[in-house]
Amino acid sequence: MHPQYPAHWEADVVLSDGGTAHVRPIRPDDADMLRSFYSRLSAESIYFRYFGPRPRLTDKDVVWFTNVDYDNRVALIATIGTEMVAVVRYDRVQPRDHAEVAFLVEDAHQGRGVAAVLMEHLRAAAREREIKTFIADVLPGNHRMMGLFRQAGYTAQSQFEDGVVRMTLDLSSTETALEVRLAREHRAEARSIARLLTPESVAVIGASREPGGIGQTVLRNLLAADFTGPVYPVHRHVRAVAGVRAHRSVSAIDGEVDLAVLAVPAEGVLELVEECAEKGVKGLVVVSSGFGETGPEGRARQEELVRIARAYGIRVVGPNCLGIANTDPAVRLNATLAATLPGRGRVGFFSQSGALGTALLQRVAQRGMGISTFVSAGNRADVSGNDLLQYWEEDPATDVILLYLESIGNPRKFTRLARRISRSKPIVVVKSRGVPGGHRAPVLALPDTALSSLFAQAGVIRVDDLVQLFDVAQLLAHQPLPAGPRVGVVGNSDALTLLAEEACAGAGLQPSVPVNLGARAGAAEFAEALRSVLPEVDAAVAIYMPPIPGDCREVAEALLEVARESGKPVLATFQGALGMPADLRVTDGPGDDSPQRGSIPSYPAPEEAVRALAHVVRYARWRRQPPGTVPSVEGIDTAAAREIVAAALAGEGTAGQGVDGEGAVGEEREIDATALLACYGIQVWPAHVAADAEEAVAAAERIGWPVVVKSADPEDARRAGTVRIGLTEPAGVRQAYADLAALLGPGTPLAVQRMAPQPSVPTVVGVTQDRYFGGVVTFGLGEVTARLLGDQAYRLAPLTAEDAAGLVRSVRAAPLLFGEYGYQAVAVEALEDLLVRVGLLADALPEVARMDLDQVLAGATGVAVLGARAVLRPVTALRPDVGPRRLS
Repeated sequence: MHPQYPAHWEADVVLSDGGTAHVRPIRPDDADMLRSFYSRLSAESIYFRYFGPRPRLTDKDVVWFTNVDYDNRVALIATIGTEMVAVVRYDRVQPRDHAEVAFLVEDAHQGRGVAAVLMEHLRAAAREREIKTFIADVLPGNHRMMGLFRQAGYTAQSQFEDGVVRMTLDLSSTETALEVRLAREHRAEARSIARLLTPESVAVIGASREPGGIGQTVLRNLLAADFTGPVYPVHRHVRAVAGVRAHRSVSAIDGEVDLAVLAVPAEGVLELVEECAEKGVKGLVVVSSGFGETGPEGRARQEELVRIARAYGIRVVGPNCLGIANTDPAVRLNATLAATLPGRGRVGFFSQSGALGTALLQRVAQRGMGISTFVSAGNRADVSGNDLLQYWEEDPATDVILLYLESIGNPRKFTRLARRISRSKPIVVVKSRGVPGGHRAPVLALPDTALSSLFAQAGVIRVDDLVQLFDVAQLLAHQPLPAGPRVGVVGNSDALTLLAEEACAGAGLQPSVPVNLGARAGAAEFAEALRSVLPEVDAAVAIYMPPIPGDCREVAEALLEVARESGKPVLATFQGALGMPADLRVTDGPGDDSPQRGSIPSYPAPEEAVRALAHVVRYARWRRQPPGTVPSVEGIDTAAAREIVAAALAGEGTAGQGVDGEGAVGEEREIDATALLACYGIQVWPAHVAADAEEAVAAAERIGWPVVVKSADPEDARRAGTVRIGLTEPAGVRQAYADLAALLGPGTPLAVQRMAPQPSVPTVVGVTQDRYFGGVVTFGLGEVTARLLGDQAYRLAPLTAEDAAGLVRSVRAAPLLFGEYGYQAVAVEALEDLLVRVGLLADALPEVARMDLDQVLAGATGVAVLGARAVLRPVTALRPDVGPRRLS
């Protein structure tokens, strides 16, 4: 029987031009595919690979190349459709951690990044097989291969001998290699979305004459938007649809087809995907339902749809989606079911819900907001929000990104992308708490509050509902970011200005004394008041509610002029309307009716304006903070920590059953985490278990007074009254032992521990390992009230110094650590150092499924870790964001 390779060695990948390919190890049954591949190679490609002519492969060659052991000899191939287009291989040599490497790419596919992505996957496979160095012999004229090795980001050396350049590559992970991989991923995924959103021709398959039919609706919307390229209706039985000549099949279309919209019954979709592939279609929008949302049969059909499309290099939006749109005048694409499409604007909008999509676009249009591009992903079988983030980061037409998410396919990648993109473009998210059945989405082990914390860490503005989504988007799209939390309020209604002031205070902003101009105030009074207030604040809210309805153009013009002069954000409650008068909006030019920078967003009520402003103030504060780097701390021995974990999983500790983030059950082992934490420079104070009061006294004498007596059961740390502190003599220890034994019952183990310096604030530090987010560090206060209220904050590991500082300050009870409410200020820097070290552990040791440092006493001079337990679980699968590029 032929040896089996690991399942994760197979992957769908995006190439540098935006197309896709499938990567997998070669198999013996690939012999004919290999022969066909070799027959299409040019003489030059063969010469560069074999250093001489080799017009064909012998049967012996084919057997040798296709039969590998997936250890000493590994070969990976890239396929598109049914054809092999590239192969890369290594053969182990002496010393055993070295291997010779070579690759071949079909001439027609050279320059598409196939070799680069294959090398990433081969390197990962080699590292799993404990190979540390690649060796490649290259002819001096083979500049493409030498360039690939040099650009890979690994440490490379080369020497020339006997007419050949020998290149030696150190496969150790480096920051440069990671940056190269991520940069290639970014460019490739951005281009794959650009191909979808900027087609030069569109086919609508299933466009019938039936009024109100899905296909005809998409076709009419394409025509109504005046799409700049040809539109081809496709229907087997009609000659024309909506006055446009129809074709019986995609293959019958004379010209090229870049994008195909499929509006046919789900049972017929798979056949059409293969026909589109043969035609050379680059992207599909599947508006049809009947896939993953319908149950197991539909889910299987959905997975097959994605498999076929990716195999042929096609990206898929949907199925069960509303469609895609691009308002660029050079494209004018409305391949959606929504007849109402907002005008040109600076907002990119992604919605996973097809059903909500039409209503969402209508709301955007009602608010006078424009969009740059829109994608409704439906079941998100292929194209996801992460893909759109990569595209919008580079898109000069998009300044603000809006996401309506029902699931997150690759959460760790999402946070990585968002953390980078939010530095230049705000991301506003509504995330529903449930996951629809049709989505390929992980089940996260983290609570929703943790997700909010991780969004905040990445600079993402999470809002509660769609109203807030558009409220915040209006402000971000039309006004500059505020420099701080100071807010001025100017209005002609005493009641409304008071409501605005109270809303500011409740949202953590700093309102100045409101300026009430009286009901009869006009344009001059508003302009003067706003000019006087703005120099002393970071943003202003103007409230204009005329006592008698009428033309308020002069007031609007005055507000707009002052706002544009100030360079500071100005919001309005203007006649209780969702927008300022249309003829007073700042636009890009003739024919563009969407407001741009400088327009004043208007809200029906001052509270809504303030709520939007509070979100933006927090985002602006995050953006002003430096990105930060993970600190280099002393006293770290990760190798020793891995040995402790391996030994524990091999049999030491208490075994049990645990559930990972996808619901899979695996064996867990609970251990005392003292030795593990010591490898990261964290000392846990020893607690000496005593069988009776006299043993407790003896332990106190050994460790020195004062001491505490407490329950040795970690669960009791969560209960009040389970510790006696400040014991300075034997009689006190005996009495404390007797009291706790009576309280907790016979058989409860009690322990004696040295007493930490007082006063101190009890805190709790923990680790949760989510399969998709990876290591997450948690922090909260250890008092019973804080535990009951769930006052806990979260950060993704590893932590930067800024992350650790933010984590400490994120809990509601944080003021107790900084000397407020009568508490003494603690050594916050020591607490932050502890969090950084725990974050390094959580990131380096995914086997640590859970860990609790309970309690951690924070005092004036340092922190004392009084107890720590860890639950270990074998790692059975890599996180989606670890390793070489792949479509997840």
